[in-house]
Amino acid sequence: MLRVQGLKFLDWEEIELEMAAGEIVAIQGQSGSGKSLLLRAVADLIPREGEAFLEGVACSEFSPTDWRRSVCFLSAEALWWVDRVGDHFDKTVPEERLQRLGLASDCLDWEVSRLSMGERQRLGLLRMLDREPRVLLLDEPTSNLDSETSVAVEALLLEYLEENQAAAIWVTHDDSQARRLGSKVYRMAGKKLEVVT
Repeated sequence: MLRVQGLKFLDWEEIELEMAAGEIVAIQGQSGSGKSLLLRAVADLIPREGEAFLEGVACSEFSPTDWRRSVCFLSAEALWWVDRVGDHFDKTVPEERLQRLGLASDCLDWEVSRLSMGERQRLGLLRMLDREPRVLLLDEPTSNLDSETSVAVEALLLEYLEENQAAAIWVTHDDSQARRLGSKVYRMAGKKLEVVT
């Protein structure tokens, strides 16, 4: 599904990754080790060398917009560019998804400025799923959430991956989350990506 070949950014060593549909690759590492930069490089958001392939088609064969809709990056702090929450969504968000993530049924009518960090994180996730990406690049998607809500987010993402035969690269500082979700676990250290399991 997703293959990263000879990927190099800044002065990090070349990175090779391969993942199948339905698979989660977990990435850990200290703050500043390059985890977020790796996700941005795969999303083609920063200058890089090497190539990424989605189902055998190179990133360079896609328009930047089409690549980023298919291989979608969710930053740890979701960005918002207009005042009303609902104006950031292409489609109607199913009520069931809002309920599962503990969000108020009318939250799409709220001003973004009203949202807590946890609400921003959950709504940013729903906004990403709204675009139906094939690969999810998740930068600590549960970092601002309590344990119960984190479990709900994990369950929703696992369901999405299975139903859509999508894949994810999941950056986390949580060892148990990495082991629980990752079919492969890597660590960013010393400007290189190392296999853990």
